[in-house]
Amino acid sequence: MKVVNSQGGGPFLVWTLVVQLVLCGSGVYTADGTKNCKLVSESVSERKVLNRLEPLAHKNITAVMKNGTESYTYVFQLCGDAWGVPRAGVIQLDSMKMEEKPTVIGMYNATQAIGGSDWVMLIYTNGDRYDGHCSKEKRKAIVMISCDRKTDVGEMKVVLEDRDRLQDCFYLFELDSSAVCPAIESHISTGSIILIIGFCFLAVYLIGGFLYQRLIVGAKGMEQFPNYAFWLEVGNLTADGCDFVCRSGKREEAPAYRGVATESLEEEPEERDDHLLPM
Repeated sequence: MKVVNSQGGGPFLVWTLVVQLVLCGSGVYTADGTKNCKLVSESVSERKVLNRLEPLAHKNITAVMKNGTESYTYVFQLCGDAWGVPRAGVIQLDSMKMEEKPTVIGMYNATQAIGGSDWVMLIYTNGDRYDGHCSKEKRKAIVMISCDRKTDVGEMKVVLEDRDRLQDCFYLFELDSSAVCPAIESHISTGSIILIIGFCFLAVYLIGGFLYQRLIVGAKGMEQFPNYAFWLEVGNLTADGCDFVCRSGKREEAPAYRGVATESLEEEPEERDDHLLPM
């Protein structure tokens, strides 16, 4: 970065800041591209639905429909001039007659917005009048925007042009976008929180105890495990308890005291001393 030292540097910086402030005030840097839409019936709920579509602002989205030899291109822009046509939200271009004036399907200064949990229906009214259909009423465009988390702005499709009626005719378009997808809320149960806290304490105990035993005490091998003697004893006691509870075999009880032998004592043969008597 090169720094230029001059006497006129101060006024130049001042004028630069003034120009930036003017541009910000004029809306060049504004991020709210849905304010240009004028609702047919202004309401807080519809305005919130429009605000959900903010990521789609300032983008020309096109769709092509072919019907035999006829081919039409439709251009849609959210709250902006589609294909540069003032106040046109959706226009129709004849692919064979691109030099002709485009047909305005709907105006964004006459907007309706209806939204659900994962979809938004955007309606542009007050388009050009039909020539010989629908009692020559004004055209209307309905853009159905559905949730698709895999894409920011998907491909727009022309579903139908319903003009075989006396009134309330419309053009129907479909568009997928992640802008209308509901936010993913993560719910962690109380048990999960307790388990996470328990694992954290266990990790701190093991890592801290290992470092203490190795670096300060100077232990080696299995003795580096914190409180190794205690946990070894706990393991032995646990094994004994499991053996006592789970094993179903009979155990020989040791006698409480040593008694007299149970075997019968053999009688000693009687010694006869008759031969010692005088005859």
